[in-house]
Amino acid sequence: MVKKSWWLLFLFFFAAGCQTAATQPSQLDPASGETTLLPALSPDQLTPVAPSATHQASPSPTTHPSLTPSPTAPTPTPSPTVLPRTELLFTGVIVPARCVQAAIDASGDADYLYDEVRETIYKTDLAIGTLNATISDYPPHTGCVPTYVLVGSPENADALARAGFDLMSVATNHIKNCGLSNCGDRAFFDTLDNLNRVGILPIGAGMNLPDAMKPVVVELNGTRFGFVSLGQLEPLTFATNDTPGIAVLDETNLRAAIQAARQVADVVIAMPHWGPEDSPLPNWSQRELAKVAVQAGADLVVGNHTHVVQAIEEIDGVKVYYGLGNFVFDQNWALDHQQGVILIVTFQGTELVDTTLIPTHVDGDGRVHIADEQEAAEILARIEQASRSLR
Repeated sequence: MVKKSWWLLFLFFFAAGCQTAATQPSQLDPASGETTLLPALSPDQLTPVAPSATHQASPSPTTHPSLTPSPTAPTPTPSPTVLPRTELLFTGVIVPARCVQAAIDASGDADYLYDEVRETIYKTDLAIGTLNATISDYPPHTGCVPTYVLVGSPENADALARAGFDLMSVATNHIKNCGLSNCGDRAFFDTLDNLNRVGILPIGAGMNLPDAMKPVVVELNGTRFGFVSLGQLEPLTFATNDTPGIAVLDETNLRAAIQAARQVADVVIAMPHWGPEDSPLPNWSQRELAKVAVQAGADLVVGNHTHVVQAIEEIDGVKVYYGLGNFVFDQNWALDHQQGVILIVTFQGTELVDTTLIPTHVDGDGRVHIADEQEAAEILARIEQASRSLR
C-alpha cells in the first residue's frame, strides 16, 4: 500500500487457489519451529572486518624530548539514539452485510462507508480491522432484513484497502457465513482470497489449526510487530488439524500462538474475538484469557465482538482493550450499538508510549462518522465507568 513503507514478514498459505502472494514473508510455523530468513542486512548494519594480521601499521611519530606533548583531546560523547515512533490503528467490528450491503447495492459504491474516517486511517503507519462477515460473490445478498447470515460483496475488500487498512482479524464467528446448503467453505476461502487480492493480510484463519495460529509479522521502522487472532464463539468456524477455519481461542492455543509470535517478533499483539454481546463489562472468561495472554508474553491485547465498547484494563503493565464496539454495522436499534472507538497506539521502538481513543458513530447504512463532542464524551464516560468496575 502506497501510504506505508515496511517489510512484510508473514507466511500464510492456502490450498486450491487460496495462495495469492508471490513472495512469502517470514513467519514461524508452530508445528515445525521453522521460519524463513529475515531480509539481508543493509551495508550500514554490517560489522567491519578486522585488519589482516600481516598488515603493518604506520610507525608512531617520535616526540622531540624538549617539547611537551599537547593534552589529549577528550573523546566526544555520542548523541543518544532517538528511536522512531510507529502508530498502529485498530477499529471495532466491520460487518458490511444486511442493510449495509443493501445500501451499497443501491448506490453502487462501497467507498462511502469510510469517507469521513479515511484520512484518520491513512495517517497511521499500520491499520488493523476486525471483519465479522464473509466477502464473496457466491452467496446471495440478503437485503435489509433481520438475519444472522452476514455476507458482503467482494467490492468491500477493495473499499477496505482504499480506506487504508493493511491487516484484518478474521478469527470471527460469522467468517463462514454463506446461507446456501451447498456452500461448504467456499465463502470462507473467497473472503481470504479477496483480502489477499487487495493486499490486506488476514490474521487468524487458515487451511487447518496450525496454519490459522501462525502469526502475521510486519516490520516497521526497524521493529517487528507480530499479530495473532483467535476466536471462541462459533464452533462451526473452528479449524481442526485436518479442516480449515479460524484459530480456536482457549488457554492452550492462546499461549502457543503468543509464544510462537514472541520468537519472530519484537512486539506481540493478541486480538481475541470473545465475550458476550451487548455488555460493556467483560465476563470471567475474557478476564482470565486476558491474564493468560499477558503471562504468555503479549505486549498489547485488543479484543472485539461484543458490538458495544467495553472496559480497558492494565495487567502487569500491559493494556487490555476488551472491545472497541461497532465500526461498520447496521445495528441502529440501540444507540450504544452505533458507537465505537478507533484505537491508536504509538510505539517508540518496542515501547508503547501513547494511546488515543477516537469515538465513532455509524449510521444504519454503514457510514462511519467521527462522533461529535457530546456523543464522544458519553462514549468515553461509558468506557471509564466500565473500567472502574474492574479495579
